[in-house]
Amino acid sequence: MNRRNFIGTTSLAVAGITALKTQAFAAAVKEMGIAEYYKDDFYIGTAISGRLLNNGGELLELVKREFNSITAENEFKWSSIQPDDDTWRFDIPDKFVEFGLENNMYMLGHCLVWHSQVPRSIFRDADGNEISKEGLLKRMENHIGTLVGRYKGKVQAWDVVNEAIEEKAWRNSPWTRIIGKEFVERAFHLAHEADPDAHLIYNDYNMDQKGKRDQVVEMIRDFKKRGVPIHGIGLQGHIALDNPEMSEFEASVKAYADEGMKVHVTELDISVLPYDWGRTAEISTNREYAESLNPYKDGMPKKVAKQLAKRYVDLFKVLLKYKESVERVTFWGISDDMSWKNNFPMRGRTDYPLLFDREHKPKLCYDALVKLKK
Repeated sequence: MNRRNFIGTTSLAVAGITALKTQAFAAAVKEMGIAEYYKDDFYIGTAISGRLLNNGGELLELVKREFNSITAENEFKWSSIQPDDDTWRFDIPDKFVEFGLENNMYMLGHCLVWHSQVPRSIFRDADGNEISKEGLLKRMENHIGTLVGRYKGKVQAWDVVNEAIEEKAWRNSPWTRIIGKEFVERAFHLAHEADPDAHLIYNDYNMDQKGKRDQVVEMIRDFKKRGVPIHGIGLQGHIALDNPEMSEFEASVKAYADEGMKVHVTELDISVLPYDWGRTAEISTNREYAESLNPYKDGMPKKVAKQLAKRYVDLFKVLLKYKESVERVTFWGISDDMSWKNNFPMRGRTDYPLLFDREHKPKLCYDALVKLKK
């Protein structure tokens, strides 16, 4: 063999080894999943539905690979699991817990007490009149005790109360009107009694806004002073490309961490679509306006994909800064085709808020978050 042939053969061999290494690395990345990159920082989760548990196939495999925490999207909510006093529907929740245990997942029960997705009948007595305070407390005690008790030692954390606080006051829900704001602390005590080792969370939206942040901090301090077992605060994380200011989001993470709370980003998605909340009522009558709210029907432009990636990176930089206090980041869905944002606040929009596209492939924002950890 002459020198030229030797060099050529050697080059081909080196190229082949390099190609194999590249393929092996790509395969390793595919097998790792994004949760593996953040395993020393916080859990990376997703919300899954009953339909997915029953017919998930490829998507369930993606969940196993990419995430180490799961939240049931609707199946633990009161109207789904206990539609009336005498009926419990445990089949899908049992499958959820079984899937989580089989795959060593951190599981979140969402949610025990909420003013929405709850049977209206629980606020009425046998005669159809508004139920008494004592009667509603008894129903809450039965619901929380039964549900948390069933999954004691299996479901690690619970959204005990969801969305009870508005910007400057307590929400005027049936819970508040009938029981008073003490229904919140009672719910936490009941959950703790049912499973003393469970991690108990208060969950809400718009948690970056100062008014709500101050209200929640006040609640935390009051609860800690009086021994109410609250351990974490959930920031829902339904945000947009330009709202909220990341400095305000960070201020909330810091405020809750400073109070000794574990911080959870519980329902993360980032909408890339425009929306003018001041014109909500005009959507049904103004077709031109409605069309302007759905500009990317044929695909997300590269410029917007880059903006989305940057927004995710900016958010994760904040979370990594406070990683000692951040417990979990859960995306509200797996891929863009499954996101509720496609139909909110108007049906038929085409949004791109998650890490995986409509073909269930990782997007630029996924790659950016992986790169952040390399």
